[in-house]
Amino acid sequence: METNHDTQPDQRRRNVLRAGASAAVGSLLIAAQGAGQAQQTGSYSGTQITSVPPLSAAIGLRLATCILAGATQPAVVLVLDDGRLLDLKAAAHQQGIALVFDPASMLGLIKSGNTGLAQLQALATHARQHAKSLPTLAQAQFLSPIPQPERNIYCVGWNYLDHFEEGKKARQDTVVEKLPDHPVFFTKGTHTMNGPFDPIPMDPTNEPLMKDWEAELAVIIGQRGRNISEDKAMEHVFGYSAYNDTTERAIQQKRHGGQWFKGKSLDGHGPMGPWIATAAGVRLDDVRVICRVNGVEKQNASYRQMYFKIPRIIAELSRGLTLEPGDIIATGTPSGVGFARKPQQFLQAGDVMETEIVGVGLIRNTIRLES
Repeated sequence: METNHDTQPDQRRRNVLRAGASAAVGSLLIAAQGAGQAQQTGSYSGTQITSVPPLSAAIGLRLATCILAGATQPAVVLVLDDGRLLDLKAAAHQQGIALVFDPASMLGLIKSGNTGLAQLQALATHARQHAKSLPTLAQAQFLSPIPQPERNIYCVGWNYLDHFEEGKKARQDTVVEKLPDHPVFFTKGTHTMNGPFDPIPMDPTNEPLMKDWEAELAVIIGQRGRNISEDKAMEHVFGYSAYNDTTERAIQQKRHGGQWFKGKSLDGHGPMGPWIATAAGVRLDDVRVICRVNGVEKQNASYRQMYFKIPRIIAELSRGLTLEPGDIIATGTPSGVGFARKPQQFLQAGDVMETEIVGVGLIRNTIRLES
């Protein structure tokens, strides 16, 4: 069975470098954070981040795509625990390092493999002496970590038992009476990608408007592979992000023959961010998937409640289908969605939808009616 296109020794080196880079930053961040390390939840106001909640594992990296104050083009930055931002391009210039990846491209960093990770380690180590001079959270506009995906976003349906059960009576496709033996896959178009604090458009031409929330943990693939075995699947994970599979239910359920693609693929209906937490920084058993609307909790479930765990998802998805670095997999939403409630609840113009993946990050998006 083919697991990847690299040799196993090279794979081991990649894993060591990933952990090594994380450890280097981890020691820096723990020293910089000081008393703030006891904080267990993020503090957010408005549309941007004001402080950084801890990852669920101490040695992780937070990699974001931002437009820094005074700049017009995006940059990939390393987000430190104290809220300082290490601009990879500026840091490389200062240190005289010729990067093997485009420092404005998260996809470029992910694809750069061992060499890019080694360079990231060097930049992070040097940052220890210069952390106080770095820009802060308030000096950045956060974009999606991958603003323009190269391929559709892969999604998993019905991956929490209680979500499958809650939707039985509300779904139009009532022929599906029991949870399938294999993951249910669909995709969302690339234009669904949206920033972590950007508005989600509500297009009045799609009446009736039945816009719903679906908080999800996103997996970002770091290494190319096809026919990946479950025991090797986690070696292909670069990191994780908060994601919301925002859905227009009237289109998903009632139009286009009941096919999900269009109702899932409206522009801006897939906010993600605020960063990618590298795999070394996340303990999946500690992850919780939470959604709030106008401050009211709608969803709250543990990764441990996920029916098909990430290794199974990657193994099944990659059967005869090549996964590429930078591919995004949204792993499914728990119960509590609006269309399954009695009475049904849907997002309205002006509503604020907050998606939190505990131990990873939090995003906040306002629903905006288009004229």
